[in-house]
Amino acid sequence: MRFMIIVKATPDTEAGIFPPDMEKLMAAMADYHEQLAKAGALLDGSGLQPSSKGWRIRYSGSQRKVIDGPFAESKELIAGYTLIQVRSREEALEWTRRFPNPVGEGLDAEIEVRQLYDLEDFNAPDELTDRFRDIGMGH
Repeated sequence: MRFMIIVKATPDTEAGIFPPDMEKLMAAMADYHEQLAKAGALLDGSGLQPSSKGWRIRYSGSQRKVIDGPFAESKELIAGYTLIQVRSREEALEWTRRFPNPVGEGLDAEIEVRQLYDLEDFNAPDELTDRFRDIGMGH
């Protein structure tokens, strides 16, 4: 089972402002991710730059419109993520309880955890799931 740990953005992350004790936070994140790696649970993880450096594609009928950032409502944006692979929802919950506070201990923050779909969840024909497996997607 794969899960994405989503670090919610804040006004500071959207402004490109790092937490006051960044060195301590980076050390805690490194320790946590090293533990995940040693357990064989870490698939990927990274921080994301502010939405001012990004864009969205809005689909309307057959049209595609590019919308440059920044985007309003920082609470709805993502500042970073960690992808893990574990045996159960309970194991994922245990790992996420140990996730360091992404803005620094003692401060208000939020992470969200979502399970990823596996190819089998879509009930697609075998030839389609094989195509995705061949390119390394959908484990």
